[in-house]
Amino acid sequence: MENNLLKILITDDDLITTQKIANFLLEKKYKPFPVINPKEVLKIVKKENIDICILDVVLPEFSGIELLKAIKKSCPDVEVILISGYGTVDTVIEGLRYGAVDFIKKPFSLVDVEFAISRTKRYLDLQKRLEESENKNSLINLTLERSINRQVIGKSPQMKKVLQLAILAGKDNDINVLITGENGTGKEIIAHIIHHSSIRCNYNFATVNSAAIPESLLESEFFGYRKGAFTDAKSDKKGYFEMANKGTMFLDEIADMPLILQGKLLRAIENKEIKPIGGSKTIKVDVRIISASNKDISSLIKENRFRQDLYHRINTFQINIPPLRERPEDIEPLLKHFTEFFTSRKNRAVPEIDQNVVKRLKKYSFPGNVRELQNMVERALLVSNNSKLNLSDFPLIVDQNTSVSVINDCFNIEENEKMLILNALKKSHYNQTRAAKVLGISRLSLIRRLEKFKININKTIN
Repeated sequence: MENNLLKILITDDDLITTQKIANFLLEKKYKPFPVINPKEVLKIVKKENIDICILDVVLPEFSGIELLKAIKKSCPDVEVILISGYGTVDTVIEGLRYGAVDFIKKPFSLVDVEFAISRTKRYLDLQKRLEESENKNSLINLTLERSINRQVIGKSPQMKKVLQLAILAGKDNDINVLITGENGTGKEIIAHIIHHSSIRCNYNFATVNSAAIPESLLESEFFGYRKGAFTDAKSDKKGYFEMANKGTMFLDEIADMPLILQGKLLRAIENKEIKPIGGSKTIKVDVRIISASNKDISSLIKENRFRQDLYHRINTFQINIPPLRERPEDIEPLLKHFTEFFTSRKNRAVPEIDQNVVKRLKKYSFPGNVRELQNMVERALLVSNNSKLNLSDFPLIVDQNTSVSVINDCFNIEENEKMLILNALKKSHYNQTRAAKVLGISRLSLIRRLEKFKININKTIN
């Protein structure tokens, strides 16, 4: 798709902003359509065969989300970029669920607009390539299906969209991808799908926990070292870049990466070369970067805790995985999947599942997401002696003494999350490692939540 053929409609609650964006796009050889009256948007989209719409979430007389729904219903191939203010983040998340492909956060620069369009244009190119590919009638071929853990894939429209985006990203051999979502949603599994659906699948997939590497080891872990570079360097060691050469490097929790490494990482990605510690020559590397974060990186940029240039480099294509509580239709198939998975490992008969369990789980907030459901099922099968899984086998969601309030007509996530943590601690005899496992989160995540809710374990025990 050529730049000068890309038709972009813009409408913002600020008329000056609308025209300013339109003038900028005209300079960049796009074909802009500034629309002052939101009532005219749908008509112009249809008449002019618009490729991309840039919509403000807050519009006079209209909700940007409602306009988004109308566009996707009438013209599903039109991609929508949302503009949001500081107070409308939840609305933007809702917009992404209804099909928006990206969003620009106010206040923004025209460069932000250009990056968003660039990412969307790449998406449109990938979509076209996918439609033309020989696999267009099947999202996942048999080889890919054998290569990935299907537990994260649900039947909801949201997860089907996530899967389609992952396959799209895989079709481009070089595109860098940022996967966002809460802990336990399956970001690494989506990264595996991208890797295995690309021609890089025959090479290494290197997983790196960006927050777990001590600062003193940053360079040696990523770039390697040569024998004699320092006292303990008894032999050459390859870093992550060399190990992932021609393959994929998955940077988990990238928002927690120290700033000192962010600059070095950016240079390695841009130059496609590294220099091991103690080495005299640079090494060319060809690595696709897939990053994951459960944090709002744009906020970290404003706090000078994350480099904006690195963010744009890793965020060529973004995939957001919605939390499990927002897609309850995935709970029953996941419940059955985990039940069959664990019983097959233990060579047991697959038990029936009481429908009351399904109903209660659909009302549960799942702060630990899919990982928490997996742990729930494993524990239920461990304690159950029956041929049927009942509510009594899931004490975290139904406890006759203390836990009923977690789900009884209370949908406040914060209140439920605190109650769940307290219940998990009590049932684990206040052992943080066991409590974290029951909750389906890491011990570090549990510690952060204890601080967040000001839960003092010593006081709780007393």
